[in-house]
Amino acid sequence: MRKLAAGNWKMNGTAAALSEVAALCTAHPAPACDMLLCPPATLVAQMAAAAKGTALQVGGQDCHAKASGAHTGDISALMLQDAGATAVIVGHSERRTDHAETDAQVLAKAEAAQAAGLVAIVCIGETEAERDAGRTLDVIGTQLAGSVPAASTAATLVVAYEPVWAIGTGRTPTIAEIADVHAFLRARLTAKIGAEAAGVRLLYGGSVKPSNAAEIFAVPHVDGALVGGASLKAADFGGIVAALSAA
Repeated sequence: MRKLAAGNWKMNGTAAALSEVAALCTAHPAPACDMLLCPPATLVAQMAAAAKGTALQVGGQDCHAKASGAHTGDISALMLQDAGATAVIVGHSERRTDHAETDAQVLAKAEAAQAAGLVAIVCIGETEAERDAGRTLDVIGTQLAGSVPAASTAATLVVAYEPVWAIGTGRTPTIAEIADVHAFLRARLTAKIGAEAAGVRLLYGGSVKPSNAAEIFAVPHVDGALVGGASLKAADFGGIVAALSAA
């Protein structure tokens, strides 16, 4: 399968930051992996326009489960698609924590994304306390079961494993721990959606940098990365794209 380097700008970036998009596309006109950036909703249309004709795809960071309605401040998957997005992140740990999103809510958003023609990037991951208690596989297994639509296919789903304690901290699990989790996810996903699971890209996220990317991408069942801070600068994200292209 074709690997995926996905970047999540989170609540960062104004129109001036789009210069990084031009730099990234110039430096990586035809990478051997897919490139996706998910900027704030205010920049989706502008970034999609800037990326037109390049290898870069654009996604959203969240969507509402409804296609339209009285939901002030929210954005629907259809709106993102209309703005030029091809994918959307759902269930990120920051949404689960800051907005108390449940697996059922994440599932509804993922279904809405797929119905609108977007790839749903479903995020799962355990906290430090859950890892220390030896509950990593229980937690992510429950999240996967409750958050992934049963009708998902390799073309409509990406799963991103992001241990919460590794996001933005500089800490990462060991290579063996990443391998164990991703093998577990592939098996559980196969049990849920069948043969299509073999083609679903499983991303690792959490302090991925150009300096550790190659080692992480060599792990079986790691089909790319969901990158936070390192996706804000073309040079940093480009280093990850290069590592993934060479994997």
